[in-house]
Amino acid sequence: MFVAVVPNRNSPPAILLRESYREGGKVKSRTLANLSRWPPEKVEALRQALRGGGAGRLLQEAFAITRSRPHGHVAAALGTLRRLGLDTLIAPRRSRERDLCSGLIVARILEPRSKLATARFLDAETLHCSLGEALGVEAVDEDDLYAAMDWLLPRQERVEQALAQRHLSEGTLALYDLTSTYFEGRHCPLARRGYSRDGKRGTLQIVFGLLTNASGCPVAVEVFEGNTSDPDTVAGQVRRMRERFHLQRVVLVGDRGTLTSARIREDLRPVPGVEWITALRAPAIRKLVEGGALQLGLFDERDLAEITSPDYPGERLIVCRNPLLAEERARKRADLLAATEKELDKVVAATQRPKNRLKGQEKITLRVGAVLGRFKMAKHFRLQITAGSFRYERDRAGIAAEAALDGIYIIRTSVSKEALSSEEAVRAYKRLAAVERAFRSLKSVDLKVRPIHHRDPDRVRAHVLVCMLAYYVEWHMREGLAPILFDDHDQAAGERLRSSVVAPAQRSPQAQDKARSKRTDDDLPVQSFQSLMRDLATVVKNRVQPKDEGVPAFDMITSPTTLQQRALDLLGVTLRL
Repeated sequence: MFVAVVPNRNSPPAILLRESYREGGKVKSRTLANLSRWPPEKVEALRQALRGGGAGRLLQEAFAITRSRPHGHVAAALGTLRRLGLDTLIAPRRSRERDLCSGLIVARILEPRSKLATARFLDAETLHCSLGEALGVEAVDEDDLYAAMDWLLPRQERVEQALAQRHLSEGTLALYDLTSTYFEGRHCPLARRGYSRDGKRGTLQIVFGLLTNASGCPVAVEVFEGNTSDPDTVAGQVRRMRERFHLQRVVLVGDRGTLTSARIREDLRPVPGVEWITALRAPAIRKLVEGGALQLGLFDERDLAEITSPDYPGERLIVCRNPLLAEERARKRADLLAATEKELDKVVAATQRPKNRLKGQEKITLRVGAVLGRFKMAKHFRLQITAGSFRYERDRAGIAAEAALDGIYIIRTSVSKEALSSEEAVRAYKRLAAVERAFRSLKSVDLKVRPIHHRDPDRVRAHVLVCMLAYYVEWHMREGLAPILFDDHDQAAGERLRSSVVAPAQRSPQAQDKARSKRTDDDLPVQSFQSLMRDLATVVKNRVQPKDEGVPAFDMITSPTTLQQRALDLLGVTLRL
């Protein structure tokens, strides 16, 4: 801060308290307060105080800080949202509803909570942060947020179409995967019992599918009933890309549980211009081995080979073998077999004990079924159950047959070799890991989409949409902040270190140096995304009230540290919102 004297033609000069700041590489200044009414000796004392002249007490006597609000993390997230133009994608013109939606998205990144807690987070009176003030929505309650969600949902199609135009193009790769999340309550029509990816058996859940570009940047999301199977959603995604996104040529990448043979036959092949990359399930791989199409001797000197089979006409089958994956699968199988046998031995002992002996074929079968269902090892045991006894043994031939395929996976694609080499096809399938990272962020790490309490199906859809848009902002923030995060900001260098595309991914030397030293190249402490947001939150906006009642109050933002300024520069935002 400094005191400026501004000539005012025939009137006395204006005495202004000003503040300098940097924006876009340029130094600018703004007026904080008009001190023209102050006596000259008081102005001079303030000037000396600002220069460090020992008159610090004057500052305490002349000004009072009436409130302080965390601001730096708001500037980072809201600034990124506006730089991306996400608010204008939601609605071209500013409105209270649009500002509330922006608040919901940013709050999901900074403080993911219920709508009631989010309303308090935005309320200026609670002093949580400066977000509500920056958006002009300080006075807000949960009903306002619900109304904003209802306003947002009809605009989902337009927003997703705009995102698709940004991040997808003709002939592009589109990654698609699904997940489920548990539901609190019993009154939402979307909530159904189904396969829980959260491991919460017996709970109601919803399913949602995420469509991203090849880099994992989210483009669209769709919510389904909790008992919807993954393959049943494929046809809808194809229609979305063709009719809404106007993509005539696209390569859909999905896992083996989503792009099944039936879906490829019924939903993908009939649509011209739509190709796919997926993988075969274990029974299909075993069938290729038994039929002679796949010779295991292929992997004596290499880890990747391309084969053909009459069962997959017009398609390419790219066979890969990863020795490390083979070792891991063998270890897991051995552990599960041992754990299963330990529990089965208890059943055997229960059928032989002198008192309260377990007997009855039905009762014994129930006990054995519970054990086998727990460890999923039924296929590897031969059982003999009678009314009074139980015996088991390993199916060694079956175990050996499965072990022979350890580490082997087969990529299945309709894309020609001229358009996509074998290595590129394998790499494209492995990019589904980016969608898995999105699910981890959405569900547990950052945005916490679960648990869901909304009863209205459209509110559930709007809630998931808000979380997807929040991840869109966070994805871009992570991309920009990668040099000062533990994230690998030079993945191409790591890719060059791999012996082949089948080998495990490698972190770049720069990422390894960051992880080892915990310092960046410019000697700043390396952060996680969450810790950096907490650090930015220590940049606060102070409301300063001059003791002279004739001088209006003004805001003053604390100076960022070197790390904080570096983060703002990487994001391309400033503390001025």
